[in-house]
Amino acid sequence: MKPLRSLSGLIDFDCAARWGSFKLAGQELHKTPAAVSLQIKHLEESVGFALFVRHARHITLTEKGQELAVAVARMLSDLRDKIGALQGGDEEAVLRISTTHSFAIKWLVPRMHRFTKLYPELDIRIDSNDVPVDLEADSTDVAIRYGPVRDGDPATLLRERLVPVYSPELLAPGQHALTLADLGQHRLLCEKSNEAWLQLLNENRAFKGAYDFSRGYSHWGVLVQAAVAGQGVALVPFGIACGDLASGGLRQIACRSAAFHNGYRFLANPHKEGLGKVKRFRDWMFAEMAEMRAAMEQ
Repeated sequence: MKPLRSLSGLIDFDCAARWGSFKLAGQELHKTPAAVSLQIKHLEESVGFALFVRHARHITLTEKGQELAVAVARMLSDLRDKIGALQGGDEEAVLRISTTHSFAIKWLVPRMHRFTKLYPELDIRIDSNDVPVDLEADSTDVAIRYGPVRDGDPATLLRERLVPVYSPELLAPGQHALTLADLGQHRLLCEKSNEAWLQLLNENRAFKGAYDFSRGYSHWGVLVQAAVAGQGVALVPFGIACGDLASGGLRQIACRSAAFHNGYRFLANPHKEGLGKVKRFRDWMFAEMAEMRAAMEQ
């Protein structure tokens, strides 16, 4: 395996990969297309494999080129973030939060005004991504991740609870609320599979009649929005639906919950967990989760 002895071509490669063009990359870098092409050719010789397929009028990344482009883009982004922090001295002024799409949209973002009211000096940057980030990268200060949780883990913010919810639009004239006995009259909306629904029905001894498990959704947030739109009764985490429950956009069917082992954990970049901004955000998150836990247990 040949060692990479120079990083000089990586910026040209990143730029050409983003634009899909040596010409456009040259315009961004203030170089000629030929100079960009030559720099990338030297890089290809150094790494020992082709990065682009060169066509008459355009270029496309090879399979290995695509993998390297992702790694280089991440590396350059981290490098720019670190340089920016060092230049501006903003390590304590910017809070970078990573979390999942559903949690960001349905829980975190609607509440961030409470945190910024307490700490208006902080510049908040939220990265919503269902792929776990590298917690040691400079681009991340803290991460709120969803997944299995265990009692006694100091990182655990909350163990979730799945609740059946529905839009008031599903109520028939004169009907005040839906019960488990009404489920056979509505579509039962699922996240990926109907397993959780089956567990809840079994827990409540409600296996009576036929049920229409007709739709599945890949994200909890999308599933909640489908319920708000009146597409059926959805079984969702309380935390993702709590805003819509509080506003009246959704109502909850009273019943026993099935066992559920997922929830949220607060994870900090090990190089930054001692910073004041991280401590303040951690304290705020645990306080908000305690408030939601009290509402969930009512």
